[in-house]
Amino acid sequence: MAKILAGVGTSHVPAIGAALDLGKSEEPYWKPIFDGYEKSKQWLAETNPDVVILVYNDHGTAFGLDVVPTFSLGVTDLYPPADEGWGPRPVPDVHGHLELSRHLAESLIFDEFDLTIINEMAVDHGLTVPLSLMCGQPEAWPFKVIPLAVNVVQYPPPTGNRCFNLGRAIKKAVENFDDDLNVVVMGTGGMSHQLHGERAGMINREWDNRFLDDLSGDVKRLVQLDHVEYMRETGAEGIEMVMWLIMRGTLNDNVKEVYRFYHVPGSNTAIGNIILENV
Repeated sequence: MAKILAGVGTSHVPAIGAALDLGKSEEPYWKPIFDGYEKSKQWLAETNPDVVILVYNDHGTAFGLDVVPTFSLGVTDLYPPADEGWGPRPVPDVHGHLELSRHLAESLIFDEFDLTIINEMAVDHGLTVPLSLMCGQPEAWPFKVIPLAVNVVQYPPPTGNRCFNLGRAIKKAVENFDDDLNVVVMGTGGMSHQLHGERAGMINREWDNRFLDDLSGDVKRLVQLDHVEYMRETGAEGIEMVMWLIMRGTLNDNVKEVYRFYHVPGSNTAIGNIILENV
């Protein structure tokens, strides 16, 4: 039987990918960020999952504003890096796990989550930057990846409660998959940041760290947060953190925090990383 070993929350800032790709990871501005992920890289290498379900949001490459699905599941075996306006990132193609993707699609839809099924899709920095932060610069990613794209771009995004319950349904689906697979789930985005308007550059350290605390301590509080609080307290783009709740929903009620990293700033964004293992 397949099982979920752990969940990872991490930011997916595009400039981090550019810094790595351009050989700037040792520069004083970027070095603290990459150093902060060294323990996470070591943990992931030791955990050695067969599959990573990676929850992220598309930034206008796979979807435009004319079509913005709430939840979209990749159901194919290859996802090339997207061209986001300056060419695709020089990273390996992402290889999917077609059989588990099909099983997830069937199980989640039967559990009444109206997924959009994606049979061909390029993936942008929302997916590839977390892989780079957690794996470095390998010739090939060391596991299969199933992309789950969430609308946190155009109103209305899903609630934190809906995202958490989707995680619960993913947990059920994975545990009912017959093959013996070890799975890690990544929730990406955030943390607090706003990229436009009068509040551009805002960061809320206190709110971010309480959010990290409550992923293992008081997740019931987190699933009750509404959109207004995210936007008021963490900036317009802070709503991305609802995707971390999908990750949290895939885990047991009791989890152990293995590692945490928090850094400000990373290209006007608070950088967060947390690893939670099932107890």
